[in-house]
Order: sequence, then structure tokens, then C-alpha cells
Amino acid sequence: MFDPVIAPSGTLLGLLQRGRGDGTLHALTAPRAEALAALNHCVLRDPRHDWQVENRSLYYARLYLDLRGELDEIETHLFAVEDVFDTDESRTGLALAVLGHLASYGRRDALELLRRYAAVGTNWAWALDELALRDDDAGLRALAAPTLARFATDAEGEAELAVAVRDAFEPRPWRLWADDPRPAIAARVRAAQETGCFDRWQRQMRPTGPRPGWSVQAVFEWAQQGMDRGAALHVPAARCLVAVAGPEDRPEILRAAREGTDGARCTALRYLADGNDADALDLIETAVRTGTPVVVQAAVDAFERMRSVAAVDRARGWARRPDPLGAAAGRMLACRGGVEDRDLVLGALREAVRGEGPDAPTLFTLVDGTGRLGIACAAPVLRHVYRETASSHLRGRAARALAATDPSFPAGFAVECLWDCEETTREIAARHAETGDARVVEQLRRLAADPAEEAEVQTAVRSRIGPDAPAV
Repeated sequence: MFDPVIAPSGTLLGLLQRGRGDGTLHALTAPRAEALAALNHCVLRDPRHDWQVENRSLYYARLYLDLRGELDEIETHLFAVEDVFDTDESRTGLALAVLGHLASYGRRDALELLRRYAAVGTNWAWALDELALRDDDAGLRALAAPTLARFATDAEGEAELAVAVRDAFEPRPWRLWADDPRPAIAARVRAAQETGCFDRWQRQMRPTGPRPGWSVQAVFEWAQQGMDRGAALHVPAARCLVAVAGPEDRPEILRAAREGTDGARCTALRYLADGNDADALDLIETAVRTGTPVVVQAAVDAFERMRSVAAVDRARGWARRPDPLGAAAGRMLACRGGVEDRDLVLGALREAVRGEGPDAPTLFTLVDGTGRLGIACAAPVLRHVYRETASSHLRGRAARALAATDPSFPAGFAVECLWDCEETTREIAARHAETGDARVVEQLRRLAADPAEEAEVQTAVRSRIGPDAPAV
């Protein structure tokens, strides 16, 4: 996945890239050509840092509807020559997802584009998944022949077909094709389905990795072998130690945590921390001071998983350290500290924003903790994170924290959150936005009537405008 370039938050493009509600509101008042240019830029150049946790497709699809946007640029992008050479699904995935939502809203041109791309495009599997949710049986059956034609009829081609059937996110098209009246198509799909089921059974019957009869040393060696080939296995290895280690093995595990290979050391630290061993905290501190970067990260991760009172007490002492352990201590207090830890959590939040910016990964936990502890004086920092972060997922967490800490939230950010790209953020807005603004009432009613809206959002909306709700 490429690293997207995000425009400043005060520009229309920057707002739309972030998926902010103000992006929609500004686009609807901007010149239509300018708004469509910014919208197309976002759809054709996915602005998300992590498409697996951030939503944009429904947000952009709704804006296409509001602007009565044409799909010419999406069509050109999908069928460009680059589609043959750039097979990364991130190039076309967002555009295909937007077309899927537009098709569900009744845009026939979007449905036809999806059908054409599924027949000839490189990212055909994604397009097929979108159609599986929206197209009728006849439309899907028409894609059987071009889809199967992608796979050769020799052994290698049939194996590739079996993998495609097995890994399909939406199985509906393959089930239809298994009952296709054309014998050649039905036979190939059924054979591929049977092969996929057999492959799955074989993997279940031939598991790899540690066995309960292994020794502690064998588990450590397995973890190191994984590390040597670039696979982090210390987490499953630590779970294996729970099964194979006894009280007599504790000295060996402590020794591995102090001076073992990286794989053994990471495994031992995780095992000791998960068991709240009396020596775990001291060993974690030593590992952060003396370990390699991979050991330091494993030690920090192990510490953050601890639930004991002793771990929280130690976090209070470590919170001001200018190292990864200090940052982890701040996150632990954000998750498990009490009201007496508000100053430490606020300090960690400010330091993270000042040192790493509004997109720092550590902010996810710190922002949640700020809301949990009700740190009202953190509201200015939370507003900054809300405005500037490129992560819609983090912005949603900031909105939740502001709802708990900022009295101005209902009349401020909560209003624009009704148009946000994240359903969880829209849900927060539906519960908090002041209804004195006519736009709020109109948008609440639109969300309640939109079949594409998430059930949780509509439940929140009904709590505001339902028959038993206060008048709006």
C-alpha cells in the first residue's frame, strides 16, 4: 500500500481525504466542479493509511449522490492500462466499493461498471464480491464464463481456481455457478469447491508447530527459528509454554528472559507477564534497557497486557521515562489507572502529540483513556487531534472522548459528525448533537431512512426522533 499524501485539514480536499463531516458540508456549498474534482481525487487515490479499519466508501458514495456526480473518471481509472501492470488491490479497491454502494442506491451506471470490470479487470474478485451483495442472479450467471476463463484447464489452473473459490469473501456467485445449467461450468466449480474443502481438511489434519510433549527448550528453539525467518512466533510460543512448563522449569524460563536468544527472550517475557510472575516487571525493565529492538518491543507489549495492581503501581513510576517503557506506562494508566492518574495520562497525551504528531499510534489508547477518566482540561488537545489526524478511526475516538470531556461538543463537532465517514462516529453524533440546528434534524431523519446505514446508528437516531423520544 502506498503512503498517501494528505492535504491540509483546512482545505476541501483535506477534509474529504479525512472523511470528516465538514468535508461533505463544504462540498455541498462549493462550486460543483471543484467538489467533484476533490471527490474523484479521493476515490482514485485512496487516502487511508489502513483500509482495513477506516471507512470511506459509503461516505464518498453518498456525496456522489448529493452532487449527482458522473462516473467517467472512475471508469477511466478502472480500465486504464495500469490495471494490467499494477495488481495491488489498493489501486482499485476503494473505487469498486464506492460503485457497490452506488449500485445499492439504484445507480444503474455503477452496476454496469462493476459487471464490466468483474469480467475483464485485474481486481475482479473484489468487484465480484460487490456484485454478490447487489446484483441479481441473472447478472451473476452472466459472469460465470468470463471468470472461469481466467483459469487454465490444466492441473495448475484448476488448483488456482480451487484457491479462488475457497478464499472468496462472498460465496454466492460460486454457489450459483455450481448449479449452472451449462454442464462444463457447473462441473468445474463443483470440483473446485470439493478441492477447497479437502485442502482445508488436510491443513486441519496436519498441524505444524509445538506439541504438548515438547520441552521448554524445544519451544524456545521453535520461537527462534521463526524469528530467523522473519516470523514472530513468540506469542504462540508463550501460549505453548503454558501447556508444557511446570514449576521446575521456572529457573530456565527466568534465565531465558535475562539472557536467551531473541526468540527465547521474547517468549519468556510474554509467558512471565501473562502469568503475573513476581519477577516479570524487573525483567521487563532490564529487557528495555539491554535488549535488541525486537526484544524491547516484546517487553513493552508484554507489560501492557499485565492486569495486576503491581503493574499499575510500577506504571506510575515509569510514566515519565523518555523511552518506550515510559510511553507504555502512560498507555497502561490510560487503560487501568484511576482519577489520581489524570495528570500522568494528560502529560503522556500532550507529549505524544507534541513529539509524534496527531497520527501517532500511541494516541489511540491515550485518547480513549482521556475520555474514560473525564479529563476536561484535555479538550483542547483532543480538538487538535480531531481536526488534524488523517485517521478517521482515531478521529472517532477523539469524538467519543470529547463527548465525555467537552461541554461544547453537542453544539460543535457533534453536528458535523453526523456526516462522518465512520459509523461509530455518526452514532456518537446521533446521541449527542443538539437539535436546535435544522441541519441536525434533517440529517437524523435521512440516516433513519437510509437502508445503507448501520443498525447501531439508526438505533441511536430513533432514540432522538422516535415516538418515545423528546420532540426535535
